[in-house]
Amino acid sequence: MTLNAPEQKDDLKGAVEAILMVTDAPISLVALATALEQPVNIVRDLVIALRDEYDNASRGFELREVGGGWRLYVRADYDWAVRMFMANENPTKLSQAALETLAVIAYKQPISRGQVASIRAVNVDSVVRTLLSRGLITELYTDSETGAINYGTTDLMLELLGLNSLDELPPVSPHLPDANSDFDA
Repeated sequence: MTLNAPEQKDDLKGAVEAILMVTDAPISLVALATALEQPVNIVRDLVIALRDEYDNASRGFELREVGGGWRLYVRADYDWAVRMFMANENPTKLSQAALETLAVIAYKQPISRGQVASIRAVNVDSVVRTLLSRGLITELYTDSETGAINYGTTDLMLELLGLNSLDELPPVSPHLPDANSDFDA
């Protein structure tokens, strides 16, 4: 596809937007350019144009460059609406895996998805997505060295547990086996 006609540029812009809508992790300009078989500089210009367009239109979402790529996020001004929606849409109980993952994040935050997976010894990708979608955890920051997103709990999690702060979480140590105990018993 060449970008001679304005319609072709709009089509390509729409294609970039569609890809950004379905990704759940930041996508690099190189990956976008490769997928669309376009030069990186053209894709960069389209991404910047989309970002500016979203900012100027006061949309409920924004396009941000994070972790070496681009991703759509809920605009901070509308976090309250998403929290309310998620609280009403997901009244179901959390699975055991989600509860365990939430506990690890609550006690060890800030913590990356890989660190949670290491502690739980299972893949936690879908569980983390569920906790994010329900507003129980949030992305705190992206580690500049590893690019890993670090997570923490939200005020909604505290509210649902009836806690005022993380300091009110019960201590874990009384529930851990004694170092001298016989694990086979």
